[in-house]
Amino acid sequence: MKALFPHVATTRGVTVRVAVSFLPEQAEPARGRWFWSYHIRIENDGPQAVQLLTRHWIITDGRGARHEVQGDGVVGEQPMIAPGRSYDYVSGCPLATPTGQMVGYYGMIAEDGGTFDIAIPRFPLVAPAVAQ
Repeated sequence: MKALFPHVATTRGVTVRVAVSFLPEQAEPARGRWFWSYHIRIENDGPQAVQLLTRHWIITDGRGARHEVQGDGVVGEQPMIAPGRSYDYVSGCPLATPTGQMVGYYGMIAEDGGTFDIAIPRFPLVAPAVAQ
């Protein structure tokens, strides 16, 4: 699993795994645009069902400019995740630099009504030519 999802954080029995891919077909370096997709897997190893209510991202480009994104759910959904189950989604991130990073948290509610935040691990956004 570590090879598929190298970035991992666990909070209160809920694990967030992230895999990131640079998408050269959507990037336009001559116009100052780079693009990545990221695949998120949220695994519920806790004793109760949990529902993802909100997201909060901090996206930082290679120049240190920060952009915060907050809102309800993910990709138009507020998934309920039963114990022992997982939820996957894929989204994307454009940047004006060939490097950057993302980090954040999801706002959750447990079956018993308790609310809590779970960490989204920090992960790098690096265009391949920059990594060499």
